[in-house]
Amino acid sequence: MPYCQLTAARVRALSRGLTTLVLCLALAWGPAPAVTFDPGALASYARQHYGAKAGRAVESWQAMLAQAAGLDEQEKLRMVNGFWNNALIGGEDISVWGQVDYWATPLQSLAKGSGDCEDYVIGKYFSLLYLGVAPEKLRFVYVRAQIGSQSIAHMVLGYYPQPQAEPLVLDSLVDRIQPAHNRPDLTPVFSFNAQGVYMPGGKRSSVEGIGRWRDLLSRMRAEGFQP
Repeated sequence: MPYCQLTAARVRALSRGLTTLVLCLALAWGPAPAVTFDPGALASYARQHYGAKAGRAVESWQAMLAQAAGLDEQEKLRMVNGFWNNALIGGEDISVWGQVDYWATPLQSLAKGSGDCEDYVIGKYFSLLYLGVAPEKLRFVYVRAQIGSQSIAHMVLGYYPQPQAEPLVLDSLVDRIQPAHNRPDLTPVFSFNAQGVYMPGGKRSSVEGIGRWRDLLSRMRAEGFQP
């Protein structure tokens, strides 16, 4: 048999193929996810539009998803929260994107390696949807966060195991996932997900009223996501 030399490029290609296969096999055993994408095509898009470093970051993300795909939901939460808290350096939109308020796609955040609180939540939210977590269990939660003597606007991801249950809080400021009652520093303002906007004590309203949400989904579809 002739000797086949595995160059660095060939090893990366084989690794990408294996990651795609593992993701497809693992997800095939669970319910259809609310967001899907072709891992190879997504990594290729990231390299083409955002550079080689972005491509490697997306491949690392996909490797984490492949590893988490067969785990129970609590472990999925832990892995996704840890990945995104380590993948990004906190930064204000004005310094990262030159805009006062910009919601980056997961690919854009990984390409920059930086983002604000919304960008962490977006990455975690769509990662967990891809891993098969039911959309109704996840919400973007706007809060007031008490940091020392300051109260700042902040966003976290809430995980609701049951519709009326106390949520678990996935936060970019605190690595440990905790139930909401253990986070007295956070005061909820309102929350939303793909199914609606939730105000304390009020009725659910349509999420279509949030323009940045519509714009985010449009840009994600252009990148190859199917949310």
